[in-house]
Amino acid sequence: MSWIDTAWEWAAVIIGILVVGGGVILGLVRGRGGATKDLPAPPPTVPAEVEEELPPLQPTPTIERPEAPEGRLARLRARLSRSNTALGKGLLALLAGGRLDEETWEAVEDTLITADLGVDASTQVVERLRQRVAAAGKTDEATMRAWLREELVALVDPSLDRDLASSRIEDRPACILVVGVNGAGKTTTAGKLARVLVAEDKDVVLGAADTFRAAAADQLQTWGERVGVPTVRSDRDGADPAAVAFDAVKAARDLEADVVVIDTAGRLHTKVGLMDELGKVKRVVEKQQPIDEVLLVLDATTGQNGLRQAQVFTEVVGVTGIVLTKLDGTAKGGIVVAVQRDLGVPVKLVGLGEGPDDLAPFDAEAFVDAILD
Repeated sequence: MSWIDTAWEWAAVIIGILVVGGGVILGLVRGRGGATKDLPAPPPTVPAEVEEELPPLQPTPTIERPEAPEGRLARLRARLSRSNTALGKGLLALLAGGRLDEETWEAVEDTLITADLGVDASTQVVERLRQRVAAAGKTDEATMRAWLREELVALVDPSLDRDLASSRIEDRPACILVVGVNGAGKTTTAGKLARVLVAEDKDVVLGAADTFRAAAADQLQTWGERVGVPTVRSDRDGADPAAVAFDAVKAARDLEADVVVIDTAGRLHTKVGLMDELGKVKRVVEKQQPIDEVLLVLDATTGQNGLRQAQVFTEVVGVTGIVLTKLDGTAKGGIVVAVQRDLGVPVKLVGLGEGPDDLAPFDAEAFVDAILD
């Protein structure tokens, strides 16, 4: 074989290698190109006229700023005075009528009792007024009004401590437990209380420990969202209320909140099992920290019937303050006196309407002035 034949053989081999190599490279290129076909296509450009038809973005929900508590009772005085004319104007009409005989004094006492003041308190007021009239010999309207005001203010007792435990205590949040019977308005009161505290620049956490009523947690969470307050709740109905209360306190501690407000399920004071469960909620929370405030929500329209409720709740969980709701309806203002005298527990808040800011810190003198207007 000549060197020419050898050269041609090498040339044939080289050409073969180039052909095969080119085929492999071409297959790889095609394979990569095929893979791109499976990728999602880029979004089409939306014409300007279509963009204009898209719905506008929803605005971020506005956090409400609650009304300052200081002005609430003053704003609601007119409403309160309209609902208690029997206790105010009725008494003044009797006392300033110019004829204070035995029959008139009995009518004054009956009016006070009818206003839910209680028998003992009503008798005390009448005796004090009779002594003043006998000593001074005056029965004009201005004098009688001033004396009546003094006696009622003394009964309501402005010296009682009505401050709420709502600020951090050492390195922990204050803890408020809200209790009461069915239908008294506990969940609404807890939500409104959050508004009162937010208006005082407190950092609040709500605990939805009413796990028996399906809508209670939703309702409380809605109240909280309106003022930017977080709500700790269970993800299922019928959960252990003590566990939810425990988690709420833990969350408040972790968030370094000022106060945690725990809403509990309504329960009849005559149901021993339910009252024992409420006691369990209190004990479980106290494994983490003390409960600083137990607020009993009472429907003021129940009158004297509410006193027995208050006594039982006080025995079970140690009530520290009363919230009287629905005081603007058919309620009689004297229930404030009756509750305090029987329990030795102050009325701390009053609910005077359906509005979100119609829960007001109780002021003894402002209250008496309202029912005497």
